Amino acid sequence: MPLIPYSTTIHVRDTCLCLHAQRAARALARRFDLALKPTGLTNQQFSLMMALNRPEPPPMGPVARLLAMDRTTLTAALKPLSARGWVTIEPDPKDKRGKRLKLSAEGAAALASAVPIWKEVHAEIEAGIASDPVMLRQGLLEISA
Repeated sequence: MPLIPYSTTIHVRDTCLCLHAQRAARALARRFDLALKPTGLTNQQFSLMMALNRPEPPPMGPVARLLAMDRTTLTAALKPLSARGWVTIEPDPKDKRGKRLKLSAEGAAALASAVPIWKEVHAEIEAGIASDPVMLRQGLLEISA
């Protein structure tokens, strides 16, 4: 005899915010990965490179926080982009222990080729959901803050 009633399983399945967020994140990731494939970028790489698209190369810490990753995970995510010559990791001129992350010209071009695809897919997704995308984003931001 199970210790947890099946009704509890059904309740969790139907109401768990974490489960539904994970399912939605996986579905979105698959959709963007497929759409971005011709550019050579995954959705994670697109988000990472977009986080580097700033007037000044950012330090690793703020980029890791924005992407909700630890520095080790960020370092691992940077390796294939660095190997392709799309991102450079440079010493921080203000703190020699720190690193700054910079898009190369080739990386910026790859990112630029992906932006129109992202815009199109993003618009399709927003148009295809019944709920208000602004409220959905706000709720997700409240949870992730």
